[in-house]
Amino acid sequence: MRKYFVLGVLFILPIVAYLFFASGIHNFAKLPVLQENVPEFEAISGVQFQDKITVLGFLGNTIEREGGDLFNLNQKIFKPFREFDDFQFVYLVPETIDAAELDKVRTELARLTDISNWYFVNLPQETIASVFESLNTPYDLMADGGSKYIFIVDKARNLRGRDDDEDEGVLYGYDSSDIAELSNKMKDDVKIILAEYRLALKKNNADR
Repeated sequence: MRKYFVLGVLFILPIVAYLFFASGIHNFAKLPVLQENVPEFEAISGVQFQDKITVLGFLGNTIEREGGDLFNLNQKIFKPFREFDDFQFVYLVPETIDAAELDKVRTELARLTDISNWYFVNLPQETIASVFESLNTPYDLMADGGSKYIFIVDKARNLRGRDDDEDEGVLYGYDSSDIAELSNKMKDDVKIILAEYRLALKKNNADR
């Protein structure tokens, strides 16, 4: 009996531990709200923040500087989660951007994965700056009107991030040029917010 008991413990305990650690962070943690009521910009082609989980970026005019960042984001963040309902990428782009260069980047991204829910929205620089300032972060737009930082905006138009980050303290946005930060921080945080909405949906369905 002792042998069977020991074998049973050895078999069951790892499974219980795996289930606990695999589900723990998603069941008991939420991604903190850092800023509420991110304003909608004038909707173009039906793109909006409300009722969407949005990864928000600011491209700027210097596509050469940020082109590699877009491909890193595509592989590390967009591609793994693109099939989730209501998940989108939105990049705000100055109206003065070189349209041919942007089309080239868009074409290259589309060769890697379906980018039908990745939007490049052309806006006046004043509107882009207003949206950026509404996030109320310590960052500034660069001289070309863009930013290397990208942000998570939830369905209620709240900016999400970390309020206890081991490096930054409060992490408002994620450095798109830093592959380690995308892989180790942003990817985990996107998982958390998607799990949060999935759990809320399951709860609502169960209550009905």
